[in-house]
Amino acid sequence: MKKLIFLWVLFWIGTLSGWAQIVFKGAAPRAVVAGEQFRVNYVLSTNGEKGKDIRLTEVAGLNVLYGPTLSGQSTSTSIINGNVSSQVNLTYTYILLGDKEGEYTIPPATITVGNSEYKSNELKIKVLPPDQASAAASANQQQQQQAAQQRENQSSAAQGISGNDLFVRMNISKSSVYENEGFLVTFKMYTVLDVEGFDNVKFPEFEGFIAQDIDLPANTPVNIENYQGRNYRTIVIKQTVLYPQRSGKITINQGKFDVIVRSRVQSQRSRSFFDDYFDTYTKVKKSVFSQPATIDVKPLPTGKPTSFSGGVGDYKITSSISTKELKTNESVTVKISISGNGNIKLIKNPEVVFPNDFEVYDPKVDVNTRVNQGGVSGTKTIEYYAVPRYAGTFTIPKVEFSYFDLKSGTYKTLYTDEYRLQVAQGAGGEASPPMILQGSNKEDVRFVGKDIRYIKTDGFNFQKGNFLFGTLRYGLYYLIPGLLFIVFFIIYRKQARESANLALMRTRKANKVASKRLKKAQQYLKENQRESFYDEMLKAIWGYLSDKLNIPVSNLTKDNVEMELTRYGANEELISQFRDILNTAEFARFAPSQAHEAMDELYNRTVNVINKMESTIK
Repeated sequence: MKKLIFLWVLFWIGTLSGWAQIVFKGAAPRAVVAGEQFRVNYVLSTNGEKGKDIRLTEVAGLNVLYGPTLSGQSTSTSIINGNVSSQVNLTYTYILLGDKEGEYTIPPATITVGNSEYKSNELKIKVLPPDQASAAASANQQQQQQAAQQRENQSSAAQGISGNDLFVRMNISKSSVYENEGFLVTFKMYTVLDVEGFDNVKFPEFEGFIAQDIDLPANTPVNIENYQGRNYRTIVIKQTVLYPQRSGKITINQGKFDVIVRSRVQSQRSRSFFDDYFDTYTKVKKSVFSQPATIDVKPLPTGKPTSFSGGVGDYKITSSISTKELKTNESVTVKISISGNGNIKLIKNPEVVFPNDFEVYDPKVDVNTRVNQGGVSGTKTIEYYAVPRYAGTFTIPKVEFSYFDLKSGTYKTLYTDEYRLQVAQGAGGEASPPMILQGSNKEDVRFVGKDIRYIKTDGFNFQKGNFLFGTLRYGLYYLIPGLLFIVFFIIYRKQARESANLALMRTRKANKVASKRLKKAQQYLKENQRESFYDEMLKAIWGYLSDKLNIPVSNLTKDNVEMELTRYGANEELISQFRDILNTAEFARFAPSQAHEAMDELYNRTVNVINKMESTIK
């Protein structure tokens, strides 16, 4: 019986898998030019059965010139665990023509396989207007051919390539934003020539912004786009989301792109019929530049809540706790999750206030983000660890989180839950040493550990005599503490003066702060986390320069850094090393993946140049 059931299950699995193999899908170009023919292909994938009665709904403005015709057939066979299966792909093609410009939707096509009817997906096509220059010249075909020949002759050399034939645009999604409001920057190439690739690409440095790159597909599609009355083949070179770090007018400088163009070599002799079959081509390098753009960055409105942590966008906050009942010396974890759209990586961690009797450890932070054309979205999770040392009932108050909402243009405050903890006495509690605690809120004195011991009144043996008074050792007991007090008082006054001088304290602690950041970058280097490594390196370098020169990071530029370093006595070689490190780290975020050796070299160079700076500026 079990064997029959097993065979019956296998039969239905095989039947269902056979049904699942039938797929009917359509494909068409995103954009076409009015008056030009284009293909629409429908691919039927079956387990061997052929389709019939394929039907395509007519759409006004799109004329079907020819089809459907079976333009291709392929068969694939696979053997898995001794089971042989085959799949047949049939391609049906229509030839269409767009009468006039506009956006059209082709409804799903239908096809019959066996006794069942299958539908394809819906297709969207944009019909672009024809080139204005071509339309004006169509009345005189001879002039049109001469113009085409002239453009072809010009493309044989770099200086002959017109700026209208090949250029790169930097498209800005928003020209007016708030501080820390993300906007999209797209670098797109427009061309009517045969482009083979890029030899050297230098994107702007995005000074004053924090950049988050969008991962583009390995094979970026080529589209057709009508720009200023002319149709171009376009390809997206780079997309990134920028977050301005200060208010005011910030200029994004131009980028430089060395484009390799495939150009036909013209013969000096008269052309013959065979020249079209034996033409030779050469590669020409053409440098093109994207135009700069200025962004108007508005400061955030006044009246920021005390719990504002720099978030700009749209966010939600949730919290959870590992347990509400525990014993002393056992850990408790409070997890805060902030999710939404915006500058989530730049948000400061909200503060969780634990009771005074808890030992609190550094939180663990995990950021998971996605970058697309709509901006950056994701979740930031912070886990706070604490250990209660004494028994009792305690309260962890709710956490406030404020952010600036772009939709309403106002600040919004969110709250988490409040937690009450019951802490029981754990093992080993009686072994803790007796101590007296007095809270800062002037509560009554509490006795912890053993109770007060009674004073022992018997068993003592007092002796008469004066063995110390008037001796040298007796005088030293007074003199040495007095001298130590004077020395400690002088040191304390010196440290107090230095602590009052915040600029001096920042300068002296610059190396220590930079070392912590470099240690974190070294960890990313070992884990081969390229983006995190370069981000941490830039934070370490700019943070060190900010502390050392006593200039806020938002006001730092490469120009004023060089001026300040010169004023502090740094030589040109040291300044040049800092400049090279900054350029390398910033460019590496936009360049293709760097080798581990290049990252290691950058780390060592940074450590060496900071050590040299410490010996130069005290």
